[in-house]
Amino acid sequence: DAGFTRNDTVVGTLSIFRSDGYNSETIFPDSMSRLANRDFADILQSQIVDDIRIKYDPAWNRRWLWDRSYSEAYRPNVPAALLELLSHQNFLDMKFGLDPDFRFHSSRSIYKAMLRFLATQYQFEYQVQPLPVSHFQATLNKNGQALLKWKPTEDPLEETAKAEQYIVYTRRADNAFDNGVLVESAEFRTDQLEPGEIYSFKISAVNGGGESFPSEILAVCYLDNENSQVLIVNGFDRVSAPATLETDKYLGFMNIWDQGVPDKYDLDFTGDQYDLLAASPWLDDDAPGHGASNADYETTIIPGNTFDFPFVHGESVKAAGHSFVSTSDEAVMDSDLDITQYKYVDLILGEEKTTDGPKPRLEKRFQAFPKQLQAELRRYCSTNGNLLITGAYVGTDLFESRKDFRDVEFAQDVLKYKFRTDHAVNSGGVISADSTFIPVTEDFKFNTVYHPELYTVESSDAIEPADTSATTILRYAENNTSAAVAHQGTTDIIIFGFPFETIISTEHRDQVMSAVLEYFDRPD
Repeated sequence: DAGFTRNDTVVGTLSIFRSDGYNSETIFPDSMSRLANRDFADILQSQIVDDIRIKYDPAWNRRWLWDRSYSEAYRPNVPAALLELLSHQNFLDMKFGLDPDFRFHSSRSIYKAMLRFLATQYQFEYQVQPLPVSHFQATLNKNGQALLKWKPTEDPLEETAKAEQYIVYTRRADNAFDNGVLVESAEFRTDQLEPGEIYSFKISAVNGGGESFPSEILAVCYLDNENSQVLIVNGFDRVSAPATLETDKYLGFMNIWDQGVPDKYDLDFTGDQYDLLAASPWLDDDAPGHGASNADYETTIIPGNTFDFPFVHGESVKAAGHSFVSTSDEAVMDSDLDITQYKYVDLILGEEKTTDGPKPRLEKRFQAFPKQLQAELRRYCSTNGNLLITGAYVGTDLFESRKDFRDVEFAQDVLKYKFRTDHAVNSGGVISADSTFIPVTEDFKFNTVYHPELYTVESSDAIEPADTSATTILRYAENNTSAAVAHQGTTDIIIFGFPFETIISTEHRDQVMSAVLEYFDRPD
């Protein structure tokens, strides 16, 4: 509650220490001066502010370094400080505070500050743990072995955070991951896999400072048959805060537009904001004024981006009788993996869409179709391949978010669809528009409300055929708008305006994937 403003500067970061103890002691029990509290508070504040200014906001405000008699500051018998990272009373501060990427990196700054303080006090060389790896791919060779490759991620804020080794974790079927295997280089080959079993992998980087957070999870499955492999591309990297409303009168988070995407899950969501009047005063804790939110989700775990959706897609690919491999979209965009080598490509876009940072001048993130990916998909669509793309913003991102005629041309001329509307439905019901694709009597639902295991699709897209070479194959039951478009040509293409992995029923997911692959195998 450090203050409220309407300018474009955060309230910022305050650090508090105490130079003496409960009974005015000036030293700790181990004879260290309590002025070490000041050293720690200063290092903590400096590390956070410096990192945030470089990565997020050059104008991030460094507030005071206070020597104050707070109980939490003078009672500990070890060096300690109080940190007010930002003001939960100020809207711009909270736009940062609800951003999962900002949470990760500000937490990393706190960790680095603790490490530097200890290294200074005890005179040792420190090393910061690495960042998670990227460009991960998991493929199969002819011997039924999984080939894993990845790249370390450089940390521009910390030269010591270099990966020295890696740990490969493996999961069979839907069991837990094992304890991992330590490897020296950025690649790994497994033993021969058991046919028909899905194997999932995640990678962490390690050095003298510790172990990074894990990578996304990729999966493979080897079937002993003649059917061609499916390449699953994970293009769903987005984690973000909710959408915002900012006018002279109204200010707040608009979950009805976009709930944002938690990093794996969110533990601190209490409910939708209902008081959006910027001038609404605080009266008491039961009528807190501007920013007041419902409490119907207190203690509820909100699912987000699990980074494990290749497994969900892979289960249905396996049920349809095909082996599959998977890769990150970064590996595709940087040509580490050639998608034209695969007869079938399944691109997961989930809730990927162009997203502003907390301050508009920050670089836009999480484009559903970055230019490098567009180039690779153009190349793939000139081959005799088969392309499935599913996601909630496949139309919105190319037609509305970026407003670039080249994006519209790519959607209409290459992928053969055009955008009709976002927020297409509330219910998530889908019906068949082509009895040769899925029987008319079959319907299914994708998730549009809270579900304990699936993220919420609050805004699916209605998309339509761009020309006569394409046709609508699915419609939303609620209003009959077009939910999925199919095109048969040099490359057969199917686009869903909702995420495949949010189809609630496993049976329906399997049925839909089987229908997609059968469509791809139709004679021209």
